[in-house]
Amino acid sequence: QVQLVESGGGLVQPGGSLRLSCAASGSIFSINRMGWYRQAPGKQRELVATIFTSDGSTNYADSAKGRFTISSDNAKRTVYLQMNSLNAEDTAVYYCSAGVLTYSRRVWSDYWGQGTQVTVSS
Repeated sequence: QVQLVESGGGLVQPGGSLRLSCAASGSIFSINRMGWYRQAPGKQRELVATIFTSDGSTNYADSAKGRFTISSDNAKRTVYLQMNSLNAEDTAVYYCSAGVLTYSRRVWSDYWGQGTQVTVSS
């Protein structure tokens, strides 16, 4: 029905950068928002950043402000997360999410990707 495929995770040294991507596909009529969440070992999943496709407005966690930038390409149904000045506290599994209106059922539903590992270590 709907799939979210993430890429771009990996190992990076402190102070380095990574760019995550997430592409949505399937029976999609519209997407109203896309976002990134993360979960570190022993902790609950937390918001990193979200973006609304209608006007491009964004929302960031305090820990991400000034370092991370979320963007989207609506034609490609893809959301990106540019992460700069990474530190060890950013180590987590990063999950992509999207609010989707499908052709088969025209109600807004949340979908999630499988997650991609980001490890910041020297």
